[in-house]
Amino acid sequence: MQKSESHGSLQMRNRVTGTCEQRTSSGSQVKHRSVIHQNKASSTNSINFAKKPHPRPSDKLNPKTIDPFSDQPRASSAFAAIYSKGGIPCRLVHGSVKHRLQWDCLPETLPFDPLLITLAEGLRETKHPYTFVSKEGFKELLLVQGATEKAVPLLPRLIPVLKAALTHSDGEVFERGLNALVQLSSVVGPSLNDHLKHLLTSLSKRLMDKKFKEPITSALQKLEHHGGGGSLMIIKAKIPTYCSISS
Repeated sequence: MQKSESHGSLQMRNRVTGTCEQRTSSGSQVKHRSVIHQNKASSTNSINFAKKPHPRPSDKLNPKTIDPFSDQPRASSAFAAIYSKGGIPCRLVHGSVKHRLQWDCLPETLPFDPLLITLAEGLRETKHPYTFVSKEGFKELLLVQGATEKAVPLLPRLIPVLKAALTHSDGEVFERGLNALVQLSSVVGPSLNDHLKHLLTSLSKRLMDKKFKEPITSALQKLEHHGGGGSLMIIKAKIPTYCSISS
């Protein structure tokens, strides 16, 4: 009887022990699976991080990559900022042979202040379409009827702007400034003489460059023609080597 009870007790203990072992084994398997899953996730994250491309310079130009809350790049110049906001009442039209400007309204109806000064400031631009718009816009605005009466009062503000173009290190900017000066002189005539001395120093320095000697000489002759005898005295005083039209 005792043996039977002992045997039964042993079986019971074995069953209990087996159950505990199974639970322990199941727990170990769960923990092992959890560790494997964590290792895989960590490995996947590491791979994804390694594969994540570095930002490219071109991404800055992609509107999808621009953070609306970050500091946006500012326009490179005052003219570019005004043009981008539609402050210049004309637009560039690409033709099959050459480009041209299309005005939003007749140039005759536009106030020169501050449009003519803004276009003069754009002469210092070095990028398209700013270069074309400023150069062509300045010329076409001076061709309208009544341009003389509108441009003369603006000379004290126009001269420093043109001087900035004439002293620019870029040769193309200088040439645009030189052409603009000649165009202005043909409109305002002798009224430019009082301001001419502020511009001639820049021309004198460039005159030593063979590349600019001919266009500068031609420009000076046109300034003399438009400004009369008064302009000749000023030019001779600033540029003694100048060859007058009459000589």
